[in-house]
Amino acid sequence: MPTPRDSASTGTDALLRLRNLLDLLDQGAPAEAFQDGAPSDAVPAEDAAVIADATRVALRIHRTLSQHRRREAELAALFDTAGDLARLREPDAVLRAIVHRAKLLLGTDVTYLSLNDEEAGDTYMRVTDGSVSAAFQRVRLGMGEGLGGLVAETARPYSTGDYRDDPRFRHTPAIDGAVTEEGLRAILGVPLRLGTRVIGVLYAADRTARTFTPDEVALLSSLADHAAIAIDGARLLDETRTALVDLNAASRTIEAHSEAMRRAEDAHDRLTDLVLRGGDATDVATAIGTVLQGGTLVHDAEGAELARAGTDPRPPSARAVAASRADGRAVFAHGTWVCAVLAGHELLGSIALTGRADLDDADRRLFERASLVTALLLLLRRSVAETEDRIRGELLGDLLNRAADPAGLSARARRLGVNLGHPHAVFVLHTGAVPRPRLLAAAARVAQARKGLAGLHHEDVVLVCPAEDPGPGSGPDPAPGAGPGPAAASLASELRQALAGPVTVGAAGPVTGPAEFADAYAEARRCRTALCALGREGAGAALHDLGFLGVLLGDQTDLGGYVRQTLGPVLAYDAKRGTDLTHTLRAYFDTGASQSRAAEALHVHVNTVVQRLERIGSLLGRDWQRPERALELQLALRIHQVNRHDGAGPGDFAP
Repeated sequence: MPTPRDSASTGTDALLRLRNLLDLLDQGAPAEAFQDGAPSDAVPAEDAAVIADATRVALRIHRTLSQHRRREAELAALFDTAGDLARLREPDAVLRAIVHRAKLLLGTDVTYLSLNDEEAGDTYMRVTDGSVSAAFQRVRLGMGEGLGGLVAETARPYSTGDYRDDPRFRHTPAIDGAVTEEGLRAILGVPLRLGTRVIGVLYAADRTARTFTPDEVALLSSLADHAAIAIDGARLLDETRTALVDLNAASRTIEAHSEAMRRAEDAHDRLTDLVLRGGDATDVATAIGTVLQGGTLVHDAEGAELARAGTDPRPPSARAVAASRADGRAVFAHGTWVCAVLAGHELLGSIALTGRADLDDADRRLFERASLVTALLLLLRRSVAETEDRIRGELLGDLLNRAADPAGLSARARRLGVNLGHPHAVFVLHTGAVPRPRLLAAAARVAQARKGLAGLHHEDVVLVCPAEDPGPGSGPDPAPGAGPGPAAASLASELRQALAGPVTVGAAGPVTGPAEFADAYAEARRCRTALCALGREGAGAALHDLGFLGVLLGDQTDLGGYVRQTLGPVLAYDAKRGTDLTHTLRAYFDTGASQSRAAEALHVHVNTVVQRLERIGSLLGRDWQRPERALELQLALRIHQVNRHDGAGPGDFAP
């Protein structure tokens, strides 16, 4: 049996182990280091379990940090590449820099680049990095032949985990022999495009079988887009030098062209540096407008405005964006220049330039370069947003599952700007009219505006908002003590307008503290299910808004609250004036809603019953005798009667 000293020692060992895990995270230690120093048999089982759980959490944080560092390193390398390529002037130097930087970015065994020969109708190997085979370095591919010929012909990226056994490609003896001699197996190829014209193919390959991830395809495609511009710029500069030697008479024109190129390169460098320094969409829009002397707008892929500088709001032309996306160039439509913002084939958004109908070729090319920088900005912004959404979703899932200690959950929430010490309402959303991802995105926008949380939990879209807020989209003066029902109704209306389809919203709360959220979620989910079962799709409510059905479905039945909500005006009238309208109403229902029989039971004249019922109608509303309302009133009367028989005081159900 361990002595108190032994217990203190093992407790100290456990604390030292936890401190060591934090030190390893701070030092960026490898994953293997977290497995060292496992608790000994002498450590109590409770401490050993805590240490094991902390080790698992530390490894998960380590993986997340590693992914962030890798993504940041890739983006930084891509930005560096853009700057390096913009400064190179010689075509051969540009080509060598492209393949070398591709090898560094993707970490593959071999990278290489082929250029299209328009006269011969094929594509030929131009530059390699890491290649050891002379036959491979001289290979030519006909259009449609092999992986590279297919990329050059279709202008689409292709990848294979093992080229020799992949039946998708047209194999030829020359190509297969060169690939075999080089020892390549996994190959990724992306097109080098200038507008709609493919000028070559950029490759990354490994000598072992593997699968290229979508991130690697997107990264190489982004590099290829920069590379194509750099190749074209180097080609133009090379042609300019030749023209200076051969055409002295055209010196002024060539000087103007060189100045335009320098201006474009300077603008590209300035915009890239702006993004690297953390500039947002508004900063980029302002910089583009300043360089091109016009108004600028930036929109996302769905047409929502992200930034605007020097012009009035205007929606993007879907036809102009589609034309720019297909052609790869800026297009002029309705007095505005429009350029699609692309990452490979993916449409990220668009930029528009107003007030410059006379845009010349040099400024048009500069505007198109600005779209590439905007693409980098939007990709970085999306990466940050996806990371934040994932972190918020994990916090919401832990809250609803009680998967962590309350103190830890509160601390995590504070880092995200959410104070769980304040009352919060929980909403469960459902719709069959729009895809779930759109509903989740709309909920995330509401959560961001209200400093709440949104995410997917057990296939439900769940939204958590501060309860002191009257509710998303609610009126200025919600009824005091009304609970989350009015907020749920307002949220359902707001989402219907945003998504152009009905959204059913079940609500619960308010709750305070992490321990209460799981029960609130269960109650909100029951409410949403009840709304759908009652045929009230597209409505929003809390359980107490559903009358006696809410009482039956509630996890903690509030009978007193139900009686006050249903009979409150009548009970208040009796308490204030010393009348007994409640007894009259009970007698009326007990006698089958007969005024004459109720008069007999009460030993009064029938006119007295009529007058009392008229007073009751003025207190409860004209619809008090509708079947649904009458059923609720009878249930409330029965509960009130039972409560009085049980000896409850007269104030128990007082309004």
